[in-house]
Amino acid sequence: MINPREIIETIHMIESENFDIRTITMGISLKDCADPDSKSARRKIYDKISFYAENLVKVGEDISIEYGIPIINKRISVTPISIIAESSDDEDYVAYAQTLDKAAHSLGVNFIGGFSALVQKGYTKGDIRLIASIPESLALTERVCASVNIATTKAGINMDAVEHMGRIIKETSQLTKDRDSIGCAKLVVFANAVEDNPFMAGAFHGLGEPECVINVGISGPGVIMAAIEKEKGADFDTLAETIKKTAFKITRLGQLVAVEASQRLNVPFGIVDLSLAPTPTIGDSVARILEEMGLESCGAPGTIAALALLNDAVKKGGIMASSHVGGLSGSFIPVSEDEGMMEAVKKGSLTIDKLEAMTCICSVGLDMIAIPGDTTAETISAIISDEAAIGVMNNKTTAVRIIPVCGKDVGETAEFGGLLGKAPIMPVSKFSSSEFIRRGGRIPAPINSLRN
Repeated sequence: MINPREIIETIHMIESENFDIRTITMGISLKDCADPDSKSARRKIYDKISFYAENLVKVGEDISIEYGIPIINKRISVTPISIIAESSDDEDYVAYAQTLDKAAHSLGVNFIGGFSALVQKGYTKGDIRLIASIPESLALTERVCASVNIATTKAGINMDAVEHMGRIIKETSQLTKDRDSIGCAKLVVFANAVEDNPFMAGAFHGLGEPECVINVGISGPGVIMAAIEKEKGADFDTLAETIKKTAFKITRLGQLVAVEASQRLNVPFGIVDLSLAPTPTIGDSVARILEEMGLESCGAPGTIAALALLNDAVKKGGIMASSHVGGLSGSFIPVSEDEGMMEAVKKGSLTIDKLEAMTCICSVGLDMIAIPGDTTAETISAIISDEAAIGVMNNKTTAVRIIPVCGKDVGETAEFGGLLGKAPIMPVSKFSSSEFIRRGGRIPAPINSLRN
């Protein structure tokens, strides 16, 4: 039974500590929408999304009002479009992205993910067409998000795809240069992508998922921050226990919302993703949590150890709170979406190299990082390859969402707006990786992948 003290704690988390449910994401299978006639396929896609998600936004708003828990985003993820569109006669898939965008607009959802391809071991014709369509698709749509999985621990790293994605990111940047290259903020390159991720821009509805499912992503950096502020001078054992207990509470609230949404929409409940997802709002920062542990600035020596404690304690607390924890589940470190990270970059304590080291511990990877617009495609590809190697060798999900901002250089700022925030342009290595990237082929799977 919930006691009055727990109710008061929950109210305080919402009112004073920036607690929210970051997203309710409905995953929808489009496998039965494949059709040789592309117009027919797109009509089926639009109709199916509209049918299943008709009440998604309303249900989210109703739950938010009734329980007093802010639900920030309502989103949709679909089966990777490269698989669905491959049966059609289209040479490019821009029209499919426009169909997704039209459905998202009509339903009032914030984003729709799944303009995606899985190419960790090689391309099909559908993969090639979809990837080639990404720049124009993201330039012409508002709510569509794209992702490409270029590596897994089982398959190794598809270096041809890595090289290709460097060029795609540059092209996307150029086509949206009038908006600080915002198209790249809706494009993620993955290693070990998961099938039930509710967070954008990397969400897609995996092939092993049911016909339709509800996944919820929670967010509680402010709540964790408030909890450890009360433990001034405490040892690390005490900090870990405090974070675990707090993560338990916020995960229980996330499951409450997920189950309620599932019942009202008559759709199965999938998972709760207990990631700490920051925002540009002051008091809602993962970087500030690390600093509260005793670091002068995020990025200082000790940052990775602090992040390891945080990530582990969050997962332990969350797993005790729900039997269906999934998605990414950990601490996100998106520079543009975390005011503490932005401040650390400006101070010089946080660099891309340090962020890359932090991705060995955290969820996802190099996220929402703005770099000079004249950065070469080969350098971007090399950054992707490094991040993929971290994911493959450590059997974890890693990703790159990097934004070469056309016309801007180090010392300037890119403005994206909303939850995407703004980002200082970060320097990258001036040393070339071109010959390395041009080798092509595949980096084989590591020995630790042979577990059968």
